[in-house]
Amino acid sequence: MTYTLSVEEKKAFHEDGFLIVPQLINQENIQELLNHTVGIMRGEVIVPGQIDPPPPDATIEEIEQRYVRIHQLHFHLEIHERYLLHARILDVLEGLIGPDVMAMQTMLFLKAPDQIGQGYHQDSYYIPTRPDTLCGAWIALDDADEENGCVWFVQGTQHEPISHEAQNVSHDDVNLNGLGKIAAKYPDNEVPAVMKSGDVAFFGGHVIHRSHSNKSKTRFRRAFVGHYANARSWTHWGAPRDECRNSNQILARGNTHLPYAVPKFGTMCAATQVN
Repeated sequence: MTYTLSVEEKKAFHEDGFLIVPQLINQENIQELLNHTVGIMRGEVIVPGQIDPPPPDATIEEIEQRYVRIHQLHFHLEIHERYLLHARILDVLEGLIGPDVMAMQTMLFLKAPDQIGQGYHQDSYYIPTRPDTLCGAWIALDDADEENGCVWFVQGTQHEPISHEAQNVSHDDVNLNGLGKIAAKYPDNEVPAVMKSGDVAFFGGHVIHRSHSNKSKTRFRRAFVGHYANARSWTHWGAPRDECRNSNQILARGNTHLPYAVPKFGTMCAATQVN
C-alpha cells in the first residue's frame, strides 16, 4: 500500500533532522533481506572484489566478523537494487525531498557483537549534491538499541553547514573528530534511534550522527541503508569535480532534466521520464 506522510511527520523531519517511520517495511520483506544478509555473512554469497570466499578453515564466528559494511551491492545483486527502490521507501522520500527522486548508494551494515561503531559524520560530506537534498533511509533488519550499537542523531545539526575543514571525520574518538566540537553545541540533543526490525529512519545529509560499538555478546545490528537526493540535483560524486555523474544515479521516481541511469535488474516506472 502507498504510504502517505502526515503533516506531523514532515514537521518532525524538518525540526529534528530525521524521522523514524515504524514498520514501514513488512516482516516478510525484512526476512527475505535478512536471510540474504546471513548468506553473505556466512560466505554463501560471493561478489568478486567485494565479497570474497572465506578461508576454508575459518569458524562461523570468524566469517561473521569479516565485514562491518559493504557498499554498492545494488550494482551486482538484484535484491539490493530492489530494496533500494522499494516503493514505500520512495513514497516517504517523495514527500520529504521529491517529487523527483534519484537513488545513489546502498550500504549493508553487518555489525556483529563486539564490532566497532562509526564516529560523528555528515553524509553530505561524502556525497555532495547541488542543490543539497541528500537523504538517507536506514532500514532496521534487527532491533537496534543502545546495547547493540544503534545510530545516534544530533537534533538541530541539520541546520549546520557541511564542515569540509573538519579533521578526522568519522573517527570514533570524539576528542579527535572535528565534528565533536560542533555536536557539543547541542549537549542535550543527541538521541538514540531505537528501532524495531522493519522500522526505517530517514535523515538529512547535514545531520551529525554516529554509532557506538556493539556491546552485545549475542545480537547483531544489521541494516540496509540507501542514499537518495532530488533527481534535479546535480552531483559529481565519484568523479572529478567538473564532471556530472548523474548518469550513474538511478531515476527512481518522477522526472528530471539531468542524465540518469535505469535499473539494471528491474524496470522503470511508466511515470518516469525526462522533462
